[in-house]
Amino acid sequence: MLLLRALRTVSLWTWLVGVWALLACAVAWGGWGDGSGAVPMSQWQALLDWQPSLWPAQPWRAWSAGLVHWSAAHLGLNLLACGALIAWGHAVALGRRYALAWLAAWPLTHILLVAWPGLRHYGGLSGMLHAGVAIGAWALLCHGRGQRRWVGAWVLAGLALKLVLELPAWPQGLTLVPGLQVAAQPLVGAPGFKVASVAHASGAFSGLLCAALVDLVHRWARRMRGSRTAFTASAKNVP
Repeated sequence: MLLLRALRTVSLWTWLVGVWALLACAVAWGGWGDGSGAVPMSQWQALLDWQPSLWPAQPWRAWSAGLVHWSAAHLGLNLLACGALIAWGHAVALGRRYALAWLAAWPLTHILLVAWPGLRHYGGLSGMLHAGVAIGAWALLCHGRGQRRWVGAWVLAGLALKLVLELPAWPQGLTLVPGLQVAAQPLVGAPGFKVASVAHASGAFSGLLCAALVDLVHRWARRMRGSRTAFTASAKNVP
């Protein structure tokens, strides 16, 4: 009973990030080879990763791409990012509608990658991580007060600066991270660990767009409820 009560207090944001982490670990169960060198993608990875030429016929890739990781180091880094994302949501006190915004930004982040057809394969949380940060910053900027609003503004400014610094990598969509080459399992034809910088931009944009949309829908719903209440009250006063 105590466990059930504790689980009920967990926010939807935490649930979504936690479920993502568990699913990513389940997908990773397929393994990354024996660690002796370059290995081809596993069947799970080939079925789930983002491939711009396949997603129209296989739309689940817009969701499943965030569950694919190319090495144990890649997964480990993103699991740490999950912890940071949960902490960020808790600090900002992100409610249900912003959790739904993050859920909506999930497929949109990957679908936008069609603008970079040279990115033939993509997997990982980096795009969704940027979406989550952007959603939290939006919530603080639009609904926070005092210093919290300034925190939102500074986080958005820092995020924008990061994306600008990554601009040189956008034409190819990839940035080589030398410090992770040893830790990461290289793929056939793609030695080293490559970060899809364009996914950061698509994630940040998707997060801001979805956060703005859920706020718009929320505001519209409140107005509709207010109109119904006013109409009901006026109807009762009619003799």
